[in-house]
Amino acid sequence: MSLYDTTAPVTITCNKRLAPYLEQEVKDLGFQIEEAFVTGVRVQGSINDCIKLNLNLYCASQVLYSLEQFEAKNADDVYNHLLKISWEDIIPDLGYFSVTSNVQNPTINNNMFANVRVKDAIVDRLREKRGTRPATGSDLTGAVIHLFWKYDFAEIFIDTSGDSLARHGYRKIPGRAPMLEALASATILASRWDRTSPFINPMCGSGTLAIEAALIASNSRPGLFRNNYAFMHLQHYDEEIYFAEQDKLEEQIIEVPGLRILATDYSDLAIVNAKKNAIAAGVANMIEFDVCDFADTEVPQGEKGVFFVNPEYGDRLGEVSELEETYGRIGDFMKQKCGGYYGYVFTGNLDLAKKIGLKAKRRIEFYTSTIDCRLLEYELYEGTRAVRKEVVA
Repeated sequence: MSLYDTTAPVTITCNKRLAPYLEQEVKDLGFQIEEAFVTGVRVQGSINDCIKLNLNLYCASQVLYSLEQFEAKNADDVYNHLLKISWEDIIPDLGYFSVTSNVQNPTINNNMFANVRVKDAIVDRLREKRGTRPATGSDLTGAVIHLFWKYDFAEIFIDTSGDSLARHGYRKIPGRAPMLEALASATILASRWDRTSPFINPMCGSGTLAIEAALIASNSRPGLFRNNYAFMHLQHYDEEIYFAEQDKLEEQIIEVPGLRILATDYSDLAIVNAKKNAIAAGVANMIEFDVCDFADTEVPQGEKGVFFVNPEYGDRLGEVSELEETYGRIGDFMKQKCGGYYGYVFTGNLDLAKKIGLKAKRRIEFYTSTIDCRLLEYELYEGTRAVRKEVVA
């Protein structure tokens, strides 16, 4: 029986604070969660299951198939244990592989040293069994082996993903300070959007939020935009299994009659680039783009949609003092034009958020890069029930 059919622990990683949304995605695909932690979840599955997970998940980073757990006090222990694994059944003859690691061990002060010992063990084993040396390097374009090593506990994985799944692959023109695609998906999944009512996205930049909203609403999965995964470079890879999963992706796309996703930006160039990204994602026909000040963005009335904005917050773009007025105008816009909607502001500056002048119903924690961020949710009442002007705590 090959690894493609053999069930083993599978760890699905994600960026910090995305785990609750990843967990729900994995459950929706029919997997039972064995463990959930800060940066991922753990299930049981085969390499074939890993193929399905790679193609379908919006919030994931890597899908790691566990080969073995073992005790290792130092790098020689790692080398000696890995030398016993049948790498000739995993890495093809003349194949290329790379090594990644997550190491916390008092004998190691440089992860690269641990990577080298893993590589040495694999190369020495294959040289002994085949008489040839495989190609190795840092590019994640072939087979990928991942070492997790914390104190005396070590686990060796086949990384079935390679390059991170958090980048969905359609965005050719990122724009300034773009939101990571997996993060954008998670913030949308964290919202109360029903995927049929209007999604209003001013200050859209490169269009990531609007595009991810269109993908989620139409059930278009990230696997549609990528054609190279690390699982494709394993011994005995059967491309027919991959093609069958890809066919399912096409079949599960749905149309959402009457759905309106509106994306605006004051920059002509931003809208040109956002349109190009939407075309690459296959959802350009689902998004209405316009060049205008955010306060001139159309908000369909009589609807119960969401207003979703990711304004600058001063750490990377613009000065904080210049943004205070912008945040105040965002609050005015929500109060005056978004009655009946839920408003969402994603920001890494809670002092600026106070200028919105509304009390957030929820404050959902996220990170972008190393910046501690919040997705602020506002319930925007219609007519005389307009939200009272209160400062965000």
